[in-house]
Amino acid sequence: MESGLSSLLSVSIDFETSHLFFPTIIHWIMAGLFVLILVTKVVPFLAEVKRGERTLPIVGEPMDAFRFFGTLVLIVAYFYLMAVVGNLFPYTGYGFLFVSMAFVLLMSLMYMHEWTKKAVTIVVINAVVAPGLAWFILAKLFNITLP
Repeated sequence: MESGLSSLLSVSIDFETSHLFFPTIIHWIMAGLFVLILVTKVVPFLAEVKRGERTLPIVGEPMDAFRFFGTLVLIVAYFYLMAVVGNLFPYTGYGFLFVSMAFVLLMSLMYMHEWTKKAVTIVVINAVVAPGLAWFILAKLFNITLP
């Protein structure tokens, strides 16, 4: 009798798969929430579209091709040039710093509607300070290796 009770109260942990316990629970919760969103929001919206009460967003709306494709080009160039410039200054994080400054500057200028002296000055200051601060905190304070 005692061996049955002790086996009931004993716990064995498989350390090769125990790290997957909580991620699996989170995945199932997220999948359930996704289905809940589909049922409560998307299905009624599509029913309204089918009845003609609403239209699908994006379809038939004008597209700003310059900003759309410019953003795609800048993102690809950002990741490519970060490695290129990073190889010029290995283990310093200057690739991240210099390319991020240019990226933030060009993205901000591309999306700015009115080019006033004040707005451009703010964009330039932001393009220098924000990546510089991120670089300083990550590379110098926390010693995180940046490209």
